[in-house]
Amino acid sequence: MKNLLKYIGREKELFSHDININEKKLKDTVSSSSFLVIGGAGSIGQAVAKEIFKRNPKKLHVIDISENNMVELVRDIRSSFGYIDGEFATFALDIGSVEYDAFIKNDGKYDYVLNLSALKHVRSEKDPFTLMRMIETNIFNTDKTIKQSIQNGTKKYFCVSTDKAANPVNMMGASKRIMEMFVNRNSLNIDVSMARFANVAFSDGSLLHGFNQRIQKAQPIVAPNDIKRYFVTPQESGELCLMSCIFGENRDIFFPKLSEDLHLITFSEIAIKYLKDLGYEPYLCKDEDEARALVKTLPSQGKWPCLFTPSDTTGEKDFEEFFTEKEILDLTRFENLGIIKNEAIFDDEKLNSFESTINKLKQNLSWSKEDIVKEFFKLIPDFGHKETGKYLDSKM
Repeated sequence: MKNLLKYIGREKELFSHDININEKKLKDTVSSSSFLVIGGAGSIGQAVAKEIFKRNPKKLHVIDISENNMVELVRDIRSSFGYIDGEFATFALDIGSVEYDAFIKNDGKYDYVLNLSALKHVRSEKDPFTLMRMIETNIFNTDKTIKQSIQNGTKKYFCVSTDKAANPVNMMGASKRIMEMFVNRNSLNIDVSMARFANVAFSDGSLLHGFNQRIQKAQPIVAPNDIKRYFVTPQESGELCLMSCIFGENRDIFFPKLSEDLHLITFSEIAIKYLKDLGYEPYLCKDEDEARALVKTLPSQGKWPCLFTPSDTTGEKDFEEFFTEKEILDLTRFENLGIIKNEAIFDDEKLNSFESTINKLKQNLSWSKEDIVKEFFKLIPDFGHKETGKYLDSKM
C-alpha cells in the first residue's frame, strides 16, 4: 500500500539509515548462509522471508501451517525478485507435528533459524482451549525448535516477542514474556536474539487489515478512539527481525527507538485517514445497528458509516512500551534501533513446574482459564492481567 506511511502518521521509513549503513555486512552474511524461517507465511514471516531472499541466501526454507498464504508468498517473491542462485523451498507443515520433526531430522542443518510463528491476538484468551493453543505455539513450540536447532548445530536462533511482553496485562503478552524466559534458558547452549516491536500496520488479521475487508464487503468501519499504538510497516518488521538475527549478541532484544519518526496514533485516526484517501467522509454513528443500516445508503453519497468508541475489552493495555525500568539498554549502537541487554536470568525450577503443570492439564483434557492464569502468575508475580468479562468477538 503506497500510502501506508501516511496512514500511520509518518513521512519516512524507520530503519533505512541503519539498513544502508550495514547493507554490505547483511548481504555478505546472508549470501553465505542457510536459513529456516518458521511461521513464514504470516505478515511478519513473509516480510522476513523477502528480506532474506533478496540478499541471495545459499538456502532458504520456509515453514508455515497456512498452505494458501505460502502460495501467495511464493507468487509475491517470484513476481518481485525472481530467483536466487541458492535453494528456495516452502513446506506447509505444522511445527508441532511429527511431519515437521521428520523434516528437521532429514534436512535440519541451517546457519540461522528464525521463528515468526505466534498466536498474536489478545482475543485468543477468550476461551481456555484457544488459550492453551497460544501457550503451545508461543512457548512450547519455541522451546522445541530451539532445542532442535541446538542438536543440529545452528549458529543463531531468532524469535519474535512483542511490545506487550513488557509489563504484560494480557495473556498474549504474558505468553511471550514467558517465552523469553525459556529462550534465555536455552541461550546457555546457543546464541539467541529476539525483537519486540509495535503493531504491524495492515498485517493479516489486524484491525487495520480489517478496514480493507470492511470496504470490500461494504460494511461499517469500527475502531476504538481511546487506544493509541505505535505502528511499523510490514517491510520494517522484516528489517528489524533480520537486523536482530544477524547483528544481535546473545540474548539481545531489538526494538524501534521512540523518536519523532515513531509516534502514537489511535486506530480511529488511522481509519479517518484511510477513508479520506479512498474519497469518503467518515460518518459517526451512535451504535452498531445504525452503522449496519446506513452502510446501504451512505457510500453513494461519499460518506462511510463509522463507529468509534472507547475500549472496554479484556487485555487492552493503556499504553505501549518496549522495555521495563529494570532492563538494561544499549541506545548507541544503531540510530533507530534500541537493544535490551539480557543476562541469562531464569528460574529453572519454576519453568519446569510450569511445563509440568500445563502438560498435566493437557493430558487430562480439562482445564479452565483460571488454571492457566494461576500458572502465569507464578512466573510473572506482577502480571497486570485485566479481566473485564468482555472480548472483541462480542463486537463488530
